Amino acid sequence: MSDIVHAMKLSNTEGWNQTEKDWKLLIESPQNVCMLAECNRKIIGTTTAMNYSNQIAWIGMVLVDKEYRGQGVSKSLLTNILKQLGSFQSIKLDATPEGQRVYKKFDFKDEYLITRMATASMKSLSYDDDDIFPVPIQLKDIQEIIVLDELVFGANRTQLIESLIKEYRHKAWLLKRNNSITGFALGRKGNKYHQVGPVFASNINDVKMLIRKALEELINQPVVMDVLSEKEDLINWLNSIGFIMQRQFVRMYKKENPFPGIINNQYLICGPEFG
Repeated sequence: MSDIVHAMKLSNTEGWNQTEKDWKLLIESPQNVCMLAECNRKIIGTTTAMNYSNQIAWIGMVLVDKEYRGQGVSKSLLTNILKQLGSFQSIKLDATPEGQRVYKKFDFKDEYLITRMATASMKSLSYDDDDIFPVPIQLKDIQEIIVLDELVFGANRTQLIESLIKEYRHKAWLLKRNNSITGFALGRKGNKYHQVGPVFASNINDVKMLIRKALEELINQPVVMDVLSEKEDLINWLNSIGFIMQRQFVRMYKKENPFPGIINNQYLICGPEFG
């Protein structure tokens, strides 16, 4: 637990959105690879890698204490964690523009842009007349959600999906057509914002329905979403309901990219630390 406390101090100092639950999910699973840097028994840096079905390793939480930057700490952390990930077919991450320059030195390649949309206080929304509507995800739905997520994301994320649904049941919604799940929205409570995502569906109208439902409980609260930048219709709609662009990320990959998923059906990601 002490590592989680010190890791939280690092992410809080940077104003990041992670909670102790997020750090616990990253650190405590034996299948993940997590590393820290210490100086005089003080944790001064971290990096994590989520293991998605031994196919994709997802790097996140690359943090270095401001007092120790420029001394090669992040380079050392990345060098060592990448050595531990040699068996994976692909290594991926979502980089800030500053981080992108660092990762290119480690032979990461650009895949696509992600835009962070945020609001400090969510407004009440009007509703359209829809022929179907989102319903809460039940425990019996988890396996079907995992299968759909694997298809759209590109790799099996059982640990992540189960954790999100079980920890945040009131933030988990699905759409069904012909008795099959065609879209879903998950979410979590962050340190600064409520995060909506991942949201996957086959069309923009279904995505809007899922997001509206996810936002119902968040009136007058801060909310953030990480949207694939090519989804201009969704970004424009979020603008119209009070969201503004906060920053951008670049999805990057190392080695090959054999698991791109179905980009057309990806709208909101889970967050840069989880993909």
